Amino acid sequence: MKKQRGFIRQIYPPEVWRADGGFTLIELLVVIAIIAILMAILIPTLQRAREQGKRATCLNNLHQLQLAWGMYADENDDRIVNGATGYSNVQMSWGDHRNELAWVNQSSTDWNTALKGIMDGALWPYLKNVRIYRCPTGRRGEALTYSTMFSMNAVCHTSEGVDKVPGAYIKKRSQIRNPAPAYRLVFIDEGWMTPDAYAVHFNAERWWDDPPVRHGDGTNVSFADGRVDYYKWKGVDTIKRARSQEVGHTSDWTPQSDEGFQDLYWMQKGCWGKLGYTPSH
Repeated sequence: MKKQRGFIRQIYPPEVWRADGGFTLIELLVVIAIIAILMAILIPTLQRAREQGKRATCLNNLHQLQLAWGMYADENDDRIVNGATGYSNVQMSWGDHRNELAWVNQSSTDWNTALKGIMDGALWPYLKNVRIYRCPTGRRGEALTYSTMFSMNAVCHTSEGVDKVPGAYIKKRSQIRNPAPAYRLVFIDEGWMTPDAYAVHFNAERWWDDPPVRHGDGTNVSFADGRVDYYKWKGVDTIKRARSQEVGHTSDWTPQSDEGFQDLYWMQKGCWGKLGYTPSH
């Protein structure tokens, strides 16, 4: 310390240091500046590490859900679980779920009601851990942050002709042929929940549900072959739209860039296996 003060006294005039050996204003400012620089360097690094940890936990959750999804099919003659949250044992124009308990029996913003829906759901016997149904980035009060895709025995777009396309709307795993299961999405980390499942147009070149942004500039998904992955949106317009709709939803948004359209095509193909229209980009 004496050497340091000696150095300070050599480069600064006498009026800026004290003769009694205490810290001078310049010395304190230098220390504060160094601390500020270190904080500016370390905080983003720590935040990235924390986010990577949450992303890894979320991917593990999706992996466990995907395994449970597969075990359900194994024990039910290849039939996949009812993916329409809250729609158990019903028949509607957009899906026949007679004698099918939904994977989560009800969707609610109330914590206790949502937990009951999870424990009453068809996947609960295979995955009895409520923490698995929620991403660690979920907001306070969100017990469920994951959704199934419309195509996975959830909602059949009869108005868009999906019911006329073999292998688009799936009731059994064996129906997933082209493209292969490695390209068909099952679960998505959606966050703010839509009423039943994650909605994707088949024959319209626009989003239905908005693109979710959950981890950095993307979201986590699972595939029918058991794989899980993080998808980072390519379009700046996709990311901007996603952030503006994190707690809310307005249908039928059209991308504004080539990269944004590529994001849309990726999601539609992952859901239905193909596009029901000729892409413009």
